[in-house]
Formats: sequence, C-alpha cells, structure tokens
Amino acid sequence: MNVKYYTLLSKIILQILICLYATAFVYAGCIEGNCTNGQGTKTWDNGDKYVGEFKDGKKNGRGTYTWAGGAKYIGQFKDGKMHGQGTKMLADGRKYTGQFKDDKMHGQGTYTWTNGAQYIGQFKDGKKNGEGTYTWADGAQYIGQFKDDKMHGQGTYMWANGRQSAGQWKDDEMLPKGSEQK
Repeated sequence: MNVKYYTLLSKIILQILICLYATAFVYAGCIEGNCTNGQGTKTWDNGDKYVGEFKDGKKNGRGTYTWAGGAKYIGQFKDGKMHGQGTKMLADGRKYTGQFKDDKMHGQGTYTWTNGAQYIGQFKDGKKNGEGTYTWADGAQYIGQFKDDKMHGQGTYMWANGRQSAGQWKDDEMLPKGSEQK
C-alpha cells in the first residue's frame, strides 16, 4: 500500500472519531418518530425533553415537556409554546392547572402552592387578574377582584375565625369607606 492510501485512510478515521466525540457530548434533536409533522420525541443538549405532536418542526397539539431541572408541563401547545389547556408542575411542588397563552398562565386556572395555599380564578399574562378566590394555608380567604397579582377592586376577606371585611381593595390593602379607587 502506498502513502496516499494511508493518508486518506487516516483522514477518514480522524473525521469519524471527531464526529463520534462531538455527538457523545452534545446532542439535540429528534430521537424518535416524526418531529417535523407528526408524533415524536425530541431532546435538547441541556437535558430537556418533549414527547408529543409537531407541526412544521414546532411543538403543536398535545404533548409533555420535561425540563432537566424537574419541572413538567402536560397539555396543549401552539407554535412551540404552551397554549391551551394544560398542567405545569414545578420541581418544588407548586402546580398550575388551567389555560395558557404564549407560555403564560392566561384564562381560568388553579394555582396551588406547597404550603397548601391556593388560587382559583382568572389569570392574564402569568398573573392573577380578574375574579378569583385566594385561600391561605391557615384557611383565611379572599374572594373578589385581582389586578397584577394583588387584591384590587371589590372583594371580601374572611379570616380563618370567620370574621369578614368587604369593600374596595387596592394593591392588597382595603380602602377606607368612601375612598376613591383607581
């Protein structure tokens, strides 16, 4: 055999080794099924994984997205984002079940904290907005309007012992009677 043959063979082996080395440490892509238009499984190099429906290469339809850190979303996707009905469970135990729009809680839903506190009501752009009920872990409860995650508007606060305060609220504070609300 001549030197040219060994040189060519060495280059080919070197390229194969480089490819094997690179894919052993960085891999992201479709590992099963049809991740363009159909049902498939896709992983990312950071450890995230999606199993579900795809359209035009994006998450679309029903599926499950699992983050490497332990969070998980099961529900509907549109154009690669959480959109529609779904449940998102965070690694620390918090959970939201309800409507999503463009990856944010948006519409009717229930958010539960690990200490037992719970909010049932309307969300807008990831925040409590509109009518809802917030129940604290000790049993106290606010039923009324929210704005940007705060009690804001007409509402009733009920202490765990049964005492109640009803009226207008602004930025989590009840306004004195006759105060103007903006």
